[in-house]
Amino acid sequence: MSRKEAYIRLRHIVNKLRRKKSSFKEISDYLDSQSELEGYDFKISDRTFKRDRDEISVIWSIDIQWDNKQKVYYIENDGDTFQKDKLYEAFDTIHLLNMSEDLSNIIHFEKRKPKGTENLFLLIHAIKNRLKIKFEYEKFWDDTISKRIVEPYSLKEFKNRWYLIGKTSTDKHVKTFALDRMRDMELTKEHFEVIPGFDMKEMFRYCYGIITPKEEQPEVIILSFDNEQGKYIKSLPLHESQEILVDNEDELQIKLKLNITHDLEMELLSFGDNVKILQPLTLARRIKDSHEKAWKQYREY
Repeated sequence: MSRKEAYIRLRHIVNKLRRKKSSFKEISDYLDSQSELEGYDFKISDRTFKRDRDEISVIWSIDIQWDNKQKVYYIENDGDTFQKDKLYEAFDTIHLLNMSEDLSNIIHFEKRKPKGTENLFLLIHAIKNRLKIKFEYEKFWDDTISKRIVEPYSLKEFKNRWYLIGKTSTDKHVKTFALDRMRDMELTKEHFEVIPGFDMKEMFRYCYGIITPKEEQPEVIILSFDNEQGKYIKSLPLHESQEILVDNEDELQIKLKLNITHDLEMELLSFGDNVKILQPLTLARRIKDSHEKAWKQYREY
């Protein structure tokens, strides 16, 4: 059995036990069904399953325990499930793309510019070892290219793009750089010290997106969505501060605590007439003005 096949089997075992506690037979039957679907041989013995449990513990820090009373296995510690889910998601995509069949008529990927992920390993190494990096950077709003030397602090994903958060060597400010705008990245041998007390989670705590206002305080925002859009907002919250105030057949009303930024306004505008801003009034007026400007462009039709 190949290493890849064994790794996929481990993934399936975790999937099965995250859904429900299961006996060895239930796990074995599930693996048999996945073998038929994917064209692999995931069959296991008791001894193989014991090794798999140990390997799952090492790879993902997930402890699979035995419940002697119910005669089932279960996951004792799943750790940071969000981070693991993102890793699983990436692996599932890679696994799918490695299937031998031609999937071009089944799966249609969005055609767009690469996201700059080829630099992720270099950046993670630089962040862990506190090494400065240098690169050429092209801004979104113009075609000028500048050379940068940056102390890399952390990475952030937003709307399927990756960003580097780091301190520049010129003005000493912490800034955000889009990975797909970075060219000719190099690792230097110069070490740096992170700004005392820097906390990326706190930096973006009240932010929607990658814009971080310097002085503005977060505001309480109340939004009213129609029933249909409300279902999507419940399944995929806009922000971790999201709190449901009203949920009935007519509307979903939520409360957020956020800085009002361009990223947030663009997101609210994307909902069209499926959302109404109830609070604050200043945000409601800004969204109204944007809709009016858009409407004026089409009055002649």
